[in-house]
Amino acid sequence: MPEHVSVLLDECIENLNIKPDGVYVDGTLGLGGHSLEIVKRLASGRLIAIDRDETAIERSRERLKDYADKITFVHGNFRDLDAILDGLKIDKVDGMLFDLGVSSPQLDEGERGFSYMTDAPLDMRMDRSESLTAADVVNTWSEGELMRILRDYGEERYAARIAKSVVTARQKSPIETTGRLVEVIKSAMPAAGLREKQHPAKRSFQAIRIAVNDELGAVREMLLAAMDRLKPGGRLCVISFHSLEDRIVKTAIRERENGCTCPPDFPVCVCGFVQTMKTVSKPIIAGEEELRRNPRARSARLRTAERIN
Repeated sequence: MPEHVSVLLDECIENLNIKPDGVYVDGTLGLGGHSLEIVKRLASGRLIAIDRDETAIERSRERLKDYADKITFVHGNFRDLDAILDGLKIDKVDGMLFDLGVSSPQLDEGERGFSYMTDAPLDMRMDRSESLTAADVVNTWSEGELMRILRDYGEERYAARIAKSVVTARQKSPIETTGRLVEVIKSAMPAAGLREKQHPAKRSFQAIRIAVNDELGAVREMLLAAMDRLKPGGRLCVISFHSLEDRIVKTAIRERENGCTCPPDFPVCVCGFVQTMKTVSKPIIAGEEELRRNPRARSARLRTAERIN
């Protein structure tokens, strides 16, 4: 199994401000690096560990077996946080952590189809029980829809050219592998795009992955539920890896922190806004030492907010 390195681990644990008797949620369990450090600090407390990927849960069960009596594992989507907690008869919790990145095994294991560095079947499903795959998106979505997701989810400046190239290529034969998709993307890009520092397919693969897993919609729903389910003093920690996710996190917290819609010259608030969250610190990024150990942390950004009533 590839070595697993948890992003911003020390910073997450510090910002969660863990209570030994508290109830915590790790909504993106992965291989359990963050969960391990949370549960180590619990005495009579409990950890709810959620992941869409059953393979990740099974691997984490083994890693966390010494603390199994303090952990409830849940195979599910964090967008269903309310239903998950209701099913466990849990009303409020003391802290929640969400790492929105793709886990290292998903990138490193070729058959998952997440990586543009390995030729593999086009899949990209975080939950392999779901039906929609990257191959479905690439081969059946309209040129207009492909252009939209490449532009909106990947912030790809050559979205129109790539979408057209994909449609032209699939008319000859279906695009079934990551390697062929990379070739199609490269063929659509001008020389200037091919000379950029990052891989030419990076933004497109990000966009398709987000579309397959409906990641942005899930993040928004999760954040609203998470802030409602925190106890006063409870902390919400979210690690994002690209600007679209980070913008959703920042906006959701801001709406609960400073969502008053009254004109600035009103002497008192009349819109009914009640502040429920406050920002704990400025966004945190990985330091040089962590970046040397784990280059994938380069784009990671941690935001933390606290429930105030």
